Amino acid sequence: MANPWLSIIGIHPSGLEGLSPAARRALDDASVVFGSPRHLALAQAGTRGRAWPVPFSVEPVLQLRGQHGVAVLVSGDPFHFGAGASLARHLELGEWRNYPQASTFSWVAGELGWSQERTHCLGLHARSLSSLTPLLAPHERFICLLRDGPAAHTLAQWLLQQGWGDSPLWLVEQAGSDQRAIRSGTVRELAALLAAQPAKAPVTAAFEARGGKGLSQVPGRPVSEFAHDGQITKSPVRAMTLAALAPRKGEWLWDLGAGSGSVAVEWCLAGGQAICVEQHAARATNIAQNAEHYAAAIEVVHDHALTALPRLQPEPQAVFVGGGFSAELFNALCMRLPGPWRLVVNAVALHTQALLLELHRTHGGQLYQLQWSEAQSLGSMHSWTPSRPLVQWVWSSR
Repeated sequence: MANPWLSIIGIHPSGLEGLSPAARRALDDASVVFGSPRHLALAQAGTRGRAWPVPFSVEPVLQLRGQHGVAVLVSGDPFHFGAGASLARHLELGEWRNYPQASTFSWVAGELGWSQERTHCLGLHARSLSSLTPLLAPHERFICLLRDGPAAHTLAQWLLQQGWGDSPLWLVEQAGSDQRAIRSGTVRELAALLAAQPAKAPVTAAFEARGGKGLSQVPGRPVSEFAHDGQITKSPVRAMTLAALAPRKGEWLWDLGAGSGSVAVEWCLAGGQAICVEQHAARATNIAQNAEHYAAAIEVVHDHALTALPRLQPEPQAVFVGGGFSAELFNALCMRLPGPWRLVVNAVALHTQALLLELHRTHGGQLYQLQWSEAQSLGSMHSWTPSRPLVQWVWSSR
């Protein structure tokens, strides 16, 4: 930390007045100042200013690496949804000094009297609004940084469509400055108001979710909540399949012959990431739609599992095969994956069930037969309708 060349400075709409003495000195000493046009104007950077390229890239800063007197302006806290982390990924410790201010989240939480550690703080500049879906639940609180003024209307409309129209919503413009302005009302009220009176950037949205149900927090979510053509792992089996796959945060799943991708979606909702391989184009489209709806980190590969296997990256901690399993696929997986991994296969066809019996005999693991019945209408009454028996093989390479 003895000789840093880069100053990363947080700045608010209050401009130079809000900077600490140390941040002001770093800014005054800089010969080159990078930032958005708005931040450069607030800092009165003049001819020293360099606007970020579009699309955003830190490369112009890195080209000056080691040249003293380089500063970067970002909003509030540079390492809380700011460009600080994007820069630090390319640098060694000690190359920069950080001059943070209170983040926009801190300003808005303080205005509303909310406990920040119990509030979801999100940057929605380049993220889909569906990233809110797994988090939405009654009385959960959110503070969201928005890309621009029109994004406030888009957010209100989306929340209304998702059933959260009764949620109280605050739109904070110019947070942290003397010019800050706050508009409040329900999501339904502001969705109508913003159509005629758009918000002005920079704008932050805060809301407390009310009126909706939220997403179930356990696997086995209803089949009706996924796009599918009938090729989908049914809810009871999916719950047992996820239990067998045992997802852990940050782990990867390969879902081969993915169908609707429902298993991969629920894996991702548990904190993982997934690659879905599906040979039918319409089903691959359904997988992409389900991934978008749940903001699931899924890569969709339209191909046969055996053909796609050599190019799939990264290697997974777990593999699920819900259809199209074969001895050839099992052998290919064993050759492809040298590290420890676990496998879950579900089979309804007798031929595949016989293969699982043989693999269990030779390789071990756990074998289950799953069968359940559902009450369905029988004239004016109800009767049990049994499902097809399903065999599940759970195996680990080590």
